[in-house]
Amino acid sequence: MPRRECQFWVYILSNRSHILYIGVTNNLRKRIHQHRKQKPGSFTARYKITRLVYFESYQYINNAIAREKELKRWTRGQKIALIESTNPTWEELLPDDQLCLQHPLNADSLWE
Repeated sequence: MPRRECQFWVYILSNRSHILYIGVTNNLRKRIHQHRKQKPGSFTARYKITRLVYFESYQYINNAIAREKELKRWTRGQKIALIESTNPTWEELLPDDQLCLQHPLNADSLWE
């Protein structure tokens, strides 16, 4: 029986003022949808942080969590440089029209 490959994501969300939120998940589309629902009292709702501006994928959750913790220790300047290294104009990487919740996000379906 072949081993199932898991997919985990470390992601950075932002708002128009470039306030940053870093998280980790095993279903990026579902998690982004949750953030966009703006749960009252949450950090992302308070600052209207809904724009996916950066992400990385990992096979193992322990690697993803370690990377999330590492990024959270970085300075704001380092985080901005990381985002701008792949997304210099801070474009939305997962527009609402691509936020299909029928299929979990994985490496093969990211941009389907």
